[in-house]
Parts: sequence; C-alpha cells; structure tokens
Amino acid sequence: MSTDASLSDLHVRLAVGPDVEVLVQLMREFYAESNYALDQAWAASSFRALISNSALGCVVLALHGPTAVGHAVLTTRYCMEFGGLCGYIDDLFVQPASRRRGVGYALVNALFAECNVRACKSVQVEVGESNASARALYAKFGLRAATDGRVLLSSALPAGTTIRFSKLCGAS
Repeated sequence: MSTDASLSDLHVRLAVGPDVEVLVQLMREFYAESNYALDQAWAASSFRALISNSALGCVVLALHGPTAVGHAVLTTRYCMEFGGLCGYIDDLFVQPASRRRGVGYALVNALFAECNVRACKSVQVEVGESNASARALYAKFGLRAATDGRVLLSSALPAGTTIRFSKLCGAS
C-alpha cells in the first residue's frame, strides 16, 4: 500500500454480486473492531438482497488499485418530515491502514451522489457519540447531531410477529 497521505489510485464504485465475499470480509473486520460477532451467511444474504434490489438502496466499494479498502451502505425510505425519500447511511467502514487518507470522504461523497440521483430530500446516519472522527467526517457533508430532543429508538421484530391492521384500529 502507498505511504502517501492520500490514495492516488482510489476508486469508488457500486458493488455488484461478485463483490459479496469481499464485502462480508470488510464487514467482519468492521464488527471485530467493536467485538461484535458476525453471522457471515446472514451478512452475505443481506448484501445480496440490497445489491439485487436497487429500490432498497446500494452498496459502494472503495478500491485502492485492485484491493478493497472500505465500503458504505445506503438504504432509502420515505420520510413524512421531508415529503420524499431519505437516504440512510447504514454502514461505513474503512480499513485502519487506509483511514485519514480520503477513503471515508470518497465513500460518503458517493452516497450523497447516489442520494441526488434518487432525489432524496435528506440524509441521515447513526454514529457513536464518542466517535469524533466519524462525526467530523459527516460534518463535512452538513450532517449534525439532532438538537431537538429526538432520540433514535430501534428494535428487531420477533420472527413470526404479525399484527393485523384491523386489530390496531379496534375493529373486530
């Protein structure tokens, strides 16, 4: 790998089906940094689903020459607050040896370009409060912590959970 401050032969592109194996490897490295276990079959299935259905979002891959050095995941959803699609940066990972060399910036820039193509009205990301370097990167794109008291709440739905709409509305 080059020892230059930036990677002169950095290329960012949309991931395709044959990239799934390298994406899972990058995700494994990403999860290992936080001591999270990764179900590799689940990760591969998730990447395949996203790559094969562009309506859900996309995955971008950063390459230094022929070597993958990072990836980012964009998902989309409709946001009532903005009256249109919103992009959500779901994952961003750069290998340690390639950090602070423009790779993260290039990945986020590619996601913002994709959001523009999709006519997204906003971009959102979840980041650890103490992750100063990630927060600084996102700030370069205008992303800031919410100051209106909102807090992200999330939960996985238990498998097999089905609630009929009529029950929610009180109908019999």
